[in-house]
Amino acid sequence: MNPITVAAVQFNHRPGDKTFNLGRVESLTAEAKAKGVDLIAFPEMCLTGYWHVRNLSAEQCRKLAEPIRGGRCTDALLELAARQDMTIGAGLIELGDDGRLFNSYVVAMPDGEVAVHRKLHCFISEHLDSGDDYTVFDIPQGATVGVLICYDNNIGENVRMNALLGAEILLAPHQTGGCNSPSPHCMGVIDPQLWEQRETNPEAIEAEFRGPKGREWLRRWLPARAHDNGLFVVFSNGVGVDDDEVRTGNSMILGPYGETLAETWKAGDDIVVARLDPSIQATSTGRRWLKSRRPELYGPLAERTGIEQDTRVVRFEKVDGAHSGT
Repeated sequence: MNPITVAAVQFNHRPGDKTFNLGRVESLTAEAKAKGVDLIAFPEMCLTGYWHVRNLSAEQCRKLAEPIRGGRCTDALLELAARQDMTIGAGLIELGDDGRLFNSYVVAMPDGEVAVHRKLHCFISEHLDSGDDYTVFDIPQGATVGVLICYDNNIGENVRMNALLGAEILLAPHQTGGCNSPSPHCMGVIDPQLWEQRETNPEAIEAEFRGPKGREWLRRWLPARAHDNGLFVVFSNGVGVDDDEVRTGNSMILGPYGETLAETWKAGDDIVVARLDPSIQATSTGRRWLKSRRPELYGPLAERTGIEQDTRVVRFEKVDGAHSGT
């Protein structure tokens, strides 16, 4: 891996307004370019909008979706990547060649190449399918990149697989924080009035973003994904009102020891930037632990136990006792 400057972005998208959302991607990319950024990651489904999709009909989801090659959003990202000489990742609803819909993340590269990850654990809509493949690829700036979308990162095996497939940088686009979770010890809703009052009383909303509904919750598990696998993690997230919830932003860049290289809890659009030093990755704890694995012991990891459920059930179902949904 070459030394590379990366950026994690948070911005408040408009549901269904691709023109506005693409405009924000373009202006924030230009801002990042001025800071010497090589690779920039925008949030999950930031081009189409996210939380409102749970209430859309199949026809409405299909109208919002588009193909990757030849689609408006991907074409715009490719043109922007070439113009700014950057690699750019952003999320949308993909219309697959077979007619199925996916929560997908497009990574457009300045040489015209495109990588696409389909969320492995899609729950936002019954009309969207989950993907079945890991997505690890090389970018022209000289790094191997993997992508896991939001809930994908909750499953430790997914992150480990990205590391085993050679990922050095993991893009982790999200729409999270401030969620009405079935778990009584996970996040929680934020009063939308605090967001509306963010300019006159920024301390109140930023306290929520830094607390257990946002940053404190992320810090319980996200650094471990980086540390245990020796990965640089670029966490990008939505921020502000998203239908009837408030996303907490908290975009951050983590190093391969789980250390924080850059972060924000700003109540608004923001960019965090870090220069990644590959020399610390080879000696990181996680990379050394990968060498200590004993795969012959792990057969049961690839077998069903009978407790597995569809992600939509796990995410939304109210249960008695301990529960680990997000």
